Amino acid sequence: MTHVLPPGLRATSVVAASSANLGPGFDSLGIALSLYDEIVVETTDSGLTVEVEGEGQGQVPLDESHLVVRAIRRGLDALNIAASGMTVRCRNDIPHSRGLGSSAAAVVSGLAVVNGLAAQTSSEILSEHDLVQLSSEFEGHPDNASAAVLGGGVVSWTEGPESAPRFDAAPIRVHPDIRLFVAIPDERSSTAETRVLLPEKVSHADARFNVSRAALLMVALTTRPDLLMPATEDVLHQPQRASAMPASAEYLGVLRRCGVAAVLSGAGPSVLALCTSSELPAEALECGTANGFTVKPMTIGDGAKWMSGAAARR
Repeated sequence: MTHVLPPGLRATSVVAASSANLGPGFDSLGIALSLYDEIVVETTDSGLTVEVEGEGQGQVPLDESHLVVRAIRRGLDALNIAASGMTVRCRNDIPHSRGLGSSAAAVVSGLAVVNGLAAQTSSEILSEHDLVQLSSEFEGHPDNASAAVLGGGVVSWTEGPESAPRFDAAPIRVHPDIRLFVAIPDERSSTAETRVLLPEKVSHADARFNVSRAALLMVALTTRPDLLMPATEDVLHQPQRASAMPASAEYLGVLRRCGVAAVLSGAGPSVLALCTSSELPAEALECGTANGFTVKPMTIGDGAKWMSGAAARR
């Protein structure tokens, strides 16, 4: 029997942005970034109210089709509970459609906040594995979703048939000397639009190249940051997407010519730079500003957090 939550319960979730692929790790590697969305939910007697502040304000739907609401409903169903009504307040700092995992963060936020509601009336909540599985079902692949759930760096994978995939992820300990910079353009893009640019088949040589670079990237991220430049090379998706985002492709090239290991962040158009210096070269910063990029230093983001009352849980 479905348990209906009483009105007046309040819960909050905080979830990080993320960057996926990291060059050669297509649909597999990701890292959480220190940019967060916060969701506050209160159960009510009936109806649905959705409020959005910050990114997406005035642009996203304020009804049951809102991604956070859909994720909340999915999480409630997974725990066999329901809410007669809800007020959902979204405070968004993660830019939308920039390759920074805003959709994954929205989904993980909705699922995580369910734990904050459920914990007030039951001992059963969604585990980290549940959060990775359910959020990846929304995304269709687990790289951004698992980074948003676990925080830090992650390796993710998919098992089972295409009709019922099982998603999982494992954290990696990123070397403390690695610094992150994100270059965010004004222009937007969507994963769906840029995925159609990718070929259905790739050559054995290209596959071999990316496998070697993805393996090397694990070494670079964890123990040998001096290998970041060769480890972030890719031939499977970044060159193919360049025509759809020429400014990002050009800026990525500028950063790499300056000796900075730069990659498209997810499907772009943001660019992620990884280095061991506390500052980017002046030439790279000037070029970014001149071409409409906002370049921000980032730290590695935390895993999803949910709160109910005064108690915060991970």
